Formats: sequence, structure tokens, C-alpha cells
Amino acid sequence: MVLLSDVRDWIKTLKTDAQNFYVGRLDAKNEKSIGIYQLKNAQPSRVCIGDNTIYEVKGVSILVHWSKNARETETAALKLYEKIRTARNFTIGGRKVFFVEMLRSEPVDVFTDDCGVYERVIEIKIYTERK
Repeated sequence: MVLLSDVRDWIKTLKTDAQNFYVGRLDAKNEKSIGIYQLKNAQPSRVCIGDNTIYEVKGVSILVHWSKNARETETAALKLYEKIRTARNFTIGGRKVFFVEMLRSEPVDVFTDDCGVYERVIEIKIYTERK
């Protein structure tokens, strides 16, 4: 099973301008941060009779916690979205990735946090080989 920390490590390789990467809670609330979370509305994986499924699905929500400028935040989120959408021939957590399903047509604006930092969310499902 791919872990959220594996997804975080993969996102780091995409050469974003992010300065901080988190799994779960963003404790320090630093600007230019990316947080990786379990997708809340993920559908359960289908398993074939006899346990012959060749893939697993990991639902992930990616929080782009960027700056107090809405345009900068939207731009950063769109750049990351495109890097994820166009990624090919890679592994996450030592598992071959067959496909990344983008669940929305663009990063979703979730407005600002308590400090006025704009945030966007990218929701994906990652289909990886099952071991």
C-alpha cells in the first residue's frame, strides 16, 4: 500500500517552488507549503474474486497553502496540477503508477486560513501496482 508520506516524497520531486511539505496537519502554517491528506470521499477499492486485482487505488487531497496573494496561490496550484496531470512513467513508494485520475478540472479554491493565506486543493486518485 502506498503511504501518504510516499506521495509527499513524490510531490517533492516535481520541482515546485514549495518550501515545506507536510503529511497531515500544517503545524507552523508557513507560506509556500504543500500538505498531503487522505481523500475524505474516496470510494473503496474493488477487489476481484480470488484476490486477483493487479492495482490499488490511493485517494489523496493535496493542499496548496501558498501566500496572501490570491493570484500567486492560484498560479502555484495550477502549475502543480499540470505537473501531476502530465506525469508519466514513475513510481511512488516503490510501486509502478499506472494512472493518476484528476478528480476536478482544476484546483479548488478553499479561500484563506485564519492568517489570510490563500489555499487551493487538488484531489486525485493514484492507481498503483499491487504487490
